[in-house]
Amino acid sequence: MNADIECGSPQRRRLLQGFAAGVLTVLLPAVKAIAATFTPPPRLPATQSVYRVRGKAWVNGKRVDANTRIGPNDTVKTGRNSELVFVVGDHAMILRGRSHLVIEPKEANEVSSLLIGGLRLFAGKLLSVSRNKGMRIETPSATIGIRGTGVYLEAGPDKTYFCNCYGEVDVEANGDATSNETVVSTHHDKPLYIYGQGRPGHCIHDANRLARPNHSDDELLLAEALVGRVPPFAM
Repeated sequence: MNADIECGSPQRRRLLQGFAAGVLTVLLPAVKAIAATFTPPPRLPATQSVYRVRGKAWVNGKRVDANTRIGPNDTVKTGRNSELVFVVGDHAMILRGRSHLVIEPKEANEVSSLLIGGLRLFAGKLLSVSRNKGMRIETPSATIGIRGTGVYLEAGPDKTYFCNCYGEVDVEANGDATSNETVVSTHHDKPLYIYGQGRPGHCIHDANRLARPNHSDDELLLAEALVGRVPPFAM
């Protein structure tokens, strides 16, 4: 790389985007081959919220079982080494262990009680898939505007790891409105760290694509299948 291209310059970003596109072109056949071997589960019935629970999980303080219903206005928590895979309407989520999630509704005049207006991830790890949604995900350090994507987050008290697995999102650091970015991704193209505090305009940093190997394409395929869809990278 040209030594005159600065670390955060537009030229460097264009080079990295071009590199990512080249990597995707090389890897796409392998990704589709993996997707072709995946056996999707049937779409989850509208009368069922929970697909799988491992370990301990609670909704509004009550222990989760196969019959638990989950929707807007609910608080979902998981215990250590636990996992909850569930669906709200046409929105599927995988919540890792030691997580604390609040599901917020759309405005009161919305017709469907299963429409999600936002997700507040106070702590823990979340994989989420949706389509054509105007909603947001908030963590202690970041606010992410979702337009219908597959995303993965790890929320800590001071820092959020965020991967836009596919789709388009708007990212903003909660402590600095000048630290904001629109991310368009085809296949895990630009993971980020979002910090709660930092220099104005510098609270969002690129993360290595392999920095958090805590979510997989199989999980994205599973989540989308539960709501009757296929992720774009598998089409």
